[in-house]
Amino acid sequence: MKDFPKIVLGSALGFIIASILVSAISMVFFIVTAGSLFQSVSEEQFVLENNSILHLRLVGNIQERSPRSTAFIPQDETAMMGLDDIVAAIRKVKNDDRIKGIYLNAQIFNAAPATLMQIRQELIDFKESGKFIVAYADTYTQSGYYLASVADKIAINPQGSLDIHGLVSMPVFYKDALEKLGIEVQVFKVGTYKSAVEPFTLTEMSEANRQQTTSSLNDMWNFMRSDLADSRNLSAVDIDSIANQFPLLKDISYLINKNLVDTVLYETEMKNYLRTLLNIDEGEKIPSATVQDMKSVKPRIIKKSKNNIALLYAVGNIISGNGSSDIQDKFMVNEIEKLRKDDNIKAVVFRVNSGGGSAYASEQIWKAITDLKKEKPVVVSMGDLAASGGYYISCNATKIVAQPTTITGSIGIFGLFPNMQGTMNKLGLDFDVVKTHEYSDFGNFTRPMNNNEKAMLQSYIEKGYDTFLSRCAEGRSIPKDSLAKYAEGRIWTGNQAKTIGLVDELGGIEKAIKIATDLAGVGNDYVVYEYPKKRSFIEEFMDKNKNDLALKTLKEYLGSSYDIFMTIKNLKEEDFIQARLPYDLNIK
Repeated sequence: MKDFPKIVLGSALGFIIASILVSAISMVFFIVTAGSLFQSVSEEQFVLENNSILHLRLVGNIQERSPRSTAFIPQDETAMMGLDDIVAAIRKVKNDDRIKGIYLNAQIFNAAPATLMQIRQELIDFKESGKFIVAYADTYTQSGYYLASVADKIAINPQGSLDIHGLVSMPVFYKDALEKLGIEVQVFKVGTYKSAVEPFTLTEMSEANRQQTTSSLNDMWNFMRSDLADSRNLSAVDIDSIANQFPLLKDISYLINKNLVDTVLYETEMKNYLRTLLNIDEGEKIPSATVQDMKSVKPRIIKKSKNNIALLYAVGNIISGNGSSDIQDKFMVNEIEKLRKDDNIKAVVFRVNSGGGSAYASEQIWKAITDLKKEKPVVVSMGDLAASGGYYISCNATKIVAQPTTITGSIGIFGLFPNMQGTMNKLGLDFDVVKTHEYSDFGNFTRPMNNNEKAMLQSYIEKGYDTFLSRCAEGRSIPKDSLAKYAEGRIWTGNQAKTIGLVDELGGIEKAIKIATDLAGVGNDYVVYEYPKKRSFIEEFMDKNKNDLALKTLKEYLGSSYDIFMTIKNLKEEDFIQARLPYDLNIK
């Protein structure tokens, strides 16, 4: 036994040396492989030709921001597209005389109404250049047609189809499924309209939730309908009539007669039409660039200025933590602090696209924004969502700008606590408790909470709601009792929110930047920089491999206890009190 420490020490040392060697070999292999890749790609660097088109092919999920900016690493455009990249590409080609027009080829893709409105406005602004936009599709989804409607000419395949059906929300309810598993969800909330808890307690929408959802959908549809009608010289009545006839299953002749499309072409014929617009011969290659290609094309005009405007993105769930995924409070606060201390940053545009999350984390970010506003203007630009916690972190900005179809408000909080006694009974597990004080086993999910525990938690939630309401009242300069009428967890569109004072202006990112520069007094002498800065391919690769190695080592030594450890870790990072939008506000 006296040699046991030596054996353990030797094994540990051997493991460390082996790990270092494996890491070193892996690093060498990566450097060699990456070097070859970079050299290969650099030799094939995209060059924008004269007399080109921007092939705006929309596919996959369009999210707020693409994951990284390294243009030399190929990406699968069918997986995810960034609104930031799409907007940047359209703006670049507007001012680049090598690009003669846009070929909009909308495939099957997913995008929220506010994102669609942002892209559509960029296309309208592009037309001010005098260049053409033509659209083509085998099948136009409603989202795709909403964008295509701005085109100078809309073409469709002879066997194609076009969809206009209005908007719908289809929440999913889990109550019955959870009951079958023996799980009761104990709910603590403030707000009649705070419907995020309904999937766990009901089997259908409450009347309050149905009311707010109906109101929001109708308001969003009013804007989309008006845009479609204006672009195609139709009336709002015409669009509603078409939607009620479900054009997706109609003949092509119906689409022509209703002025929804201009011409019927096969794809080869469409490409020949593009050639006529570019004055090139039939069969000749059509010079083109994709959104991905345009990421490596430098703008023709590069502005320089000592006046910097920061465009700070806050996208995803609001959680506690120090990572760059989602909106983690410590990371975001640190980013805000850096902008506050940077004298070259004259104003900050805070781009918020979040349905909320942790009430605690939201409070930390709110405080950082409040401190930032004391030193320089902060203008919030709301994306698809800026609701609940998303509104919490926005409410104290100098100004708030939202798209008419943004979902915002939802000023309310809730807490969920599972009672899994039924599950334990089904599994044949029994528990006993010995405790020194009345609340020593507070939080025990193997039993229902007693009345005293429920009362304390409800009081705690109400105190959190009062803080949330106070923050919003102070930030918007609205009396607390007046604001309370628009709170209660109710959601509003950006248009509705402007009417009741939760939002100042309607518009997209450019509108927010213009307001920020006016408040900062820099005129047109400014440059916009985006934060947090996107990580390069190498940084993502190294971070992924570092995490993978750490988790692999941890799993090896913890063995069967690994899953328990990870469960505890994940629970630790979730906060009990949530300021969150309804989980299933799916708008299609």
